[in-house]
Amino acid sequence: MERIVDIATDGRHLSVLRGFLVVTEDRQEVGRIPLDDIAAVIINAHGVTWSANLVVALAERGAPVVFCAANHAPVALCLPLEGHHAQNARLRAQWEAGRPLTKQLWRRIVIAKIHWQAAALSAHGHDPSAFDLLARTVGSGDPENIEAQAARRYWPMLMGDTFRRDRSADDINALLNYGYTVLRSLCARAIVGAGLHPSIGIHHANRGNAFALADDLIEPFRPLVDSLALRLKGAGVDTVTPQAKRAFARLIALDLPSSEGTTTVSGAALQFARSLCDSFENGQASALSPPKPPSALEFAGLDALIP
Repeated sequence: MERIVDIATDGRHLSVLRGFLVVTEDRQEVGRIPLDDIAAVIINAHGVTWSANLVVALAERGAPVVFCAANHAPVALCLPLEGHHAQNARLRAQWEAGRPLTKQLWRRIVIAKIHWQAAALSAHGHDPSAFDLLARTVGSGDPENIEAQAARRYWPMLMGDTFRRDRSADDINALLNYGYTVLRSLCARAIVGAGLHPSIGIHHANRGNAFALADDLIEPFRPLVDSLALRLKGAGVDTVTPQAKRAFARLIALDLPSSEGTTTVSGAALQFARSLCDSFENGQASALSPPKPPSALEFAGLDALIP
């Protein structure tokens, strides 16, 4: 099982030794993890140092290193330059994808996200019928911004009428920031592993965003973080504590349905990225296979992630 490694204590040093990531403090070892078991490293503390050899070893295994700001949102991401034997051809197809294709791809992603939001609401005892109607009205490129319309309904239904999504807030929003960071790193790794480049997005295209495609592919998965954050709050955890971090780190192993049977969140992200490669290479949006929304039983599995 691949693991998310979170470095949350100030002043730690990270290095590599005989196939292990070694964490030290004041030259005393405090822990070690096999490099082959690491899905991503999240640095969420001040004064952390690391060796170049470690970054190279992680890159060779396709594991990203994510650097976070004080609000637990990612600000930088270190990824390998090479991720797949067919990378050159796939990057060319990605870069040359026309606007009609990318608009159709974004339509399919928005529809998937709305279906996931409906599944999350249903799992928490809310009526999601309006979301099925919204999903049917999404056009190519989402010109009516149905995604935002769905969000305006979704957040108060799931979190309560007083909730406001604010990336700088210290309440449950901080939990959301951290959870999205975990999923963003997972999607970035899947993108590179599939031979694509994370900065060439479908819909997200801000010049300063080096992970635009990761921000596209994360969209359907977001309700998993939303639901887990709500469950953590219900358990009395409303800030980014070590307990919350362990819960989000375990999220990548949650079982999800797929066309090939049961998979994990990590496996679903890789399948999603590979299907996007197929869409770019054959020019058909129908080749994109967004992850299937979890059932109420699978959402209930989030409870087991809380230590």
